[in-house]
Amino acid sequence: MANAKPILGFIGIGLMGSPMTVRLLDAGYEVHVWNRSKEKLAAVLEKGAKEAANVAAVAKAADIVILCVTDVKAVEHVVFGPEGVVEGTGRAPDKLLLDCSSIPPDRTQVFAQRLRDETGMGWIDAPVSGGVPGAQAGTLAVYCGGSEADMARARPVFECFGANVTHMGPNGAGQMTKLCSQLIVGTNMVTIAEAISLGRRNGIDVEKLPAAFKGGFADSIPLQVFGPMMIHPGPKIGEISTMLKDLDTVTAAARKSGSPVPVVSTAAEIYRYFVSHGRAYDDIVKLADYYGREGK
Repeated sequence: MANAKPILGFIGIGLMGSPMTVRLLDAGYEVHVWNRSKEKLAAVLEKGAKEAANVAAVAKAADIVILCVTDVKAVEHVVFGPEGVVEGTGRAPDKLLLDCSSIPPDRTQVFAQRLRDETGMGWIDAPVSGGVPGAQAGTLAVYCGGSEADMARARPVFECFGANVTHMGPNGAGQMTKLCSQLIVGTNMVTIAEAISLGRRNGIDVEKLPAAFKGGFADSIPLQVFGPMMIHPGPKIGEISTMLKDLDTVTAAARKSGSPVPVVSTAAEIYRYFVSHGRAYDDIVKLADYYGREGK
């Protein structure tokens, strides 16, 4: 049938990948899944996802393969490594890969060209922003880099979990846009934690800060979402190590292009403090611990 939905594959069923996959299943897509930790598959298998033996099996079954993995090494391994995407597809110019991971733009460009050379597949870099709540609600921002033709095929898929899908340019443009986003979000998280600490130590009710700032110039989505969680932590929404990885990538890209980023460099050292103290996988809202809770 000409209008049949493409079969999807999803590799990386973690904090973000799980709700994104659920959104795709709810939209009526057939989704084949694989994750390194099998226990994380339970929620999507309950919703009807099909578990594959390995990445190659996902790629063989799917028309469009989606990645949402931790870092550039993981992307390279699942695409080009043993039992990876390339091994599962062979020559497959009719297939498409969508990478929702956050990795360096220059590596994205190299990987996209290599995949085209080896299989004929198109590649769209499509990192997302909005966190777990955005993935669950289908309101993520999706920053895309790739060809116009590939974007036309991918857009209906992205719109299942993204309310704001923007084609930023060729391969690498999506990843560079995500770096600009993480520059703002990563530094903003630190300033929110500092504001809460300042208010707490000086005797105000910091639980009122998000409501007090709403609509003013100090307001932001991170403030409204993460501010209350810094005061009363809830379910895990993201890891400190992930943000540090992205801020280090910002710094590397800035160095390469001669762009000054002194605020990012300072913020990254606060994230690095947690990693060096064995807290790499703590929830990102635990940044507030850096400033202590005196004055509570």
